[in-house]
Amino acid sequence: MTTAPALKRIHHVAYRCKDAKETVEWYGRVLGMDYTTAFAENTVPSTGEDDPYMHIFLDCGGGNVLAFFELPGQPAMGKDPNTPAWVQHLAFEVEDEAALLAAKAHIEAQGIEVLGPTYHGIFRSIYFFDPNGHRLELACNIGTSEQHAELRALAPVMLNEWAATKRAPRHAAWLHEDPAERGDA
Repeated sequence: MTTAPALKRIHHVAYRCKDAKETVEWYGRVLGMDYTTAFAENTVPSTGEDDPYMHIFLDCGGGNVLAFFELPGQPAMGKDPNTPAWVQHLAFEVEDEAALLAAKAHIEAQGIEVLGPTYHGIFRSIYFFDPNGHRLELACNIGTSEQHAELRALAPVMLNEWAATKRAPRHAAWLHEDPAERGDA
């Protein structure tokens, strides 16, 4: 019997971009990410295919790396037409609610439309799109250790109920009841 690998962390997450230079500049200006590394090849090392690319890497902080591929020889980027735009996204954590609101003001000052803050029970977040059409989220944690423990305990129950019914289980309905909207905060 084999054992699962002992993972340390995500090394990097890679997405496609329309223009590597524009992407580096946008992520630096809007989110303060440092551009650290570029790989460029005419042949794909893993497959041997002739497919020139630029692979860029951005430091997101905390040892996290976001990477992009510019693929000039491929058809234009597209999206999965069967997946809503709100589903696939990258979420980054900010320190607290004040940082979230400051980030929203900064991003809006760049001429970028921002949705939120949105309440998610244990975090609040804002949403916006990068120049490649990727949805981004900035989130700040607001949950207590007790709330996180409750959600961890409920996770298997909720998953089993979902698998059986394909309807939202109500065990953690409090996640979507914003105390600020009820006047409790």
